Amino acid sequence: MSAARTGHTATLLSNDKVLIAGGYNGSYLASAELYDPAANSFTPVRTMNAARSGHVATLLPNGKVLLVGGVGVGWTFLSTAEVYDPATNSFTPTDDMLAARESHTATLLNNGKVLIAGGHRGRRPSVTIYSSCELYDPATGRFTAAGDMTRIRHKHEAVLLADGRVLIAGG
Repeated sequence: MSAARTGHTATLLSNDKVLIAGGYNGSYLASAELYDPAANSFTPVRTMNAARSGHVATLLPNGKVLLVGGVGVGWTFLSTAEVYDPATNSFTPTDDMLAARESHTATLLNNGKVLIAGGHRGRRPSVTIYSSCELYDPATGRFTAAGDMTRIRHKHEAVLLADGRVLIAGG
């Protein structure tokens, strides 16, 4: 890669390239790059609108990638979101989440919406761990409340089941 990074995302795109975005290497990164397995090479792309680490990335049905939340400069918890478009090789801001969160999950649902679940914000002694969920609708570019889980969770896992429900485990 062109930069050492941790806390980044890696998303397999429809064109078989991999988008590597954000992370941390002593400072929060807004940089992104594409890995091309056919050429075994990394190529920088335009930077994200926000430096972020600990965010989530989801490949949308239209081939774009939704990047949501995380932590940014000054250990600031982010509610911001942006969309990467492989056709233009660029990031565009979209609606903010209802809550700033890190260590959350994002699950693509059968209807094309993305379920954002749990996560946390803050540092000890003042940490808020969420039970709240929200839905991102790519058609409108908006987040809406989606109810609460039965427990607060962060650093959990979420999996779409064959019947359309989402299993949220651990954390």
